[in-house]
Amino acid sequence: MCTVSFVYANNSFLLTSNRDEKITRPSAIEPKIYQSTTKKIIYPKDAKAGGTWFVVDEFGNTIILLNGGKTKHIAKDKYRMSRGLIVLELMESNAIVSTWKTIDLTDIEPFTLLVLEDKKPFQLQWSGEEKSTLELNANQTYIWSSSTLYSPEIQQQRADWFFKFMSENETISAESMKFFHKHTEPADSKNGLIINRDNLYKTLSVTQAVISTTSIQVNHSDLVQNEEYSITF
Repeated sequence: MCTVSFVYANNSFLLTSNRDEKITRPSAIEPKIYQSTTKKIIYPKDAKAGGTWFVVDEFGNTIILLNGGKTKHIAKDKYRMSRGLIVLELMESNAIVSTWKTIDLTDIEPFTLLVLEDKKPFQLQWSGEEKSTLELNANQTYIWSSSTLYSPEIQQQRADWFFKFMSENETISAESMKFFHKHTEPADSKNGLIINRDNLYKTLSVTQAVISTTSIQVNHSDLVQNEEYSITF
């Protein structure tokens, strides 16, 4: 939940996320289909708090979490609720952006969400004090790097890698986006797309949603257990 890209190519939305976490955090549960009160959803489950950083419903609506807002914050010892549970609460609402405007985020740690709702992308941010809502252009490409782990300069450098990759590859596919997320700047263990910072923070997984007019697929690479998962609605 620390590097996220958004691409629309070949009539499909490609949303890909690298999860960078402390290695002491319990291993996540692989993506599964869950029945909520109103619909079916797919998500990998955070074994510690029970929430998620990546969820897709059977209609293609998607929420992806990044830790931190626009700027790096000083974390408190304790917060009211895990951000991953907020993600599930928003997805359960069936009106993500509308619910965002009214949901109580008091005493919730800052975060950023990439949302795809009714085929429209949005960036939603919580600074710890105020929300922001930005509708994105579905025909443009975007990349985010968490402010908690990457300085503004490094965020820009990673964006440069991304746009260079996009310009050099005429055909963009789910496979090529996974390749970018797994193999960009492998020698840079601190700020490459796959990190290992002194065996304290690592990229634990890469999760991707491929949403077309005919199918919804979630691909998940568990980099710790070296396991691959794929689920289709």
